[in-house]
Amino acid sequence: MKRLTLILSIAVLSLSFSSCNAIKRFLSTDLQDEDYIVGQLYADEYVKEQPIRPSLSGGNRPSSGTPGYTTGLTLNDKDNPKLYTAIDSWYGTPYLYGGCSTSGVDCSCFVGNIFKTVYGVTLHRTANDIQKDMSKFVGRNALREGDIVFFTNSNGKVSHVGIYLKDDLFVHSSTSNGVTISSLENSYWKKHFYKGGRHKSVTTKY
Repeated sequence: MKRLTLILSIAVLSLSFSSCNAIKRFLSTDLQDEDYIVGQLYADEYVKEQPIRPSLSGGNRPSSGTPGYTTGLTLNDKDNPKLYTAIDSWYGTPYLYGGCSTSGVDCSCFVGNIFKTVYGVTLHRTANDIQKDMSKFVGRNALREGDIVFFTNSNGKVSHVGIYLKDDLFVHSSTSNGVTISSLENSYWKKHFYKGGRHKSVTTKY
């Protein structure tokens, strides 16, 4: 009986080691699948919302071909035209997990591309890691143009990022609408807003 127990114990240990080795081989050779699995742990929720259609009354109403035309936002002399020009080139791009082109883009790649184009700043690739690039964090009431807004998912993990513009509006790549403008007053974003991050290289007139 003792011998049988010993044999069974050795068999279980061998199976465990074999499983561990298989997992290690998988993680070392199939990084795309590993990234997908990790990504799902931090994935942002699918938020069904109507795209923001800002009023164009008052202020400097943009005309076709000028920054802010695609977004429909009314610009003023405080707004950074380079920022809105960069947003224009991505606006309407569909969401694609792991995507990083105008054929499909996820939230962190979109934010990273805008920051590289507008501010000459290279950010970390994932929403959670972008926090490491921030020089300071601010609350919702202290947000200003160019701040990165961080959101958590239902598990409390930082899973989504966007760029604050003004008037409680932020631009991001959402799972439902792709690159679009949303309001922090939206019930989901309001509930899951975590904090704002400010990069030392970003300056603004606001």
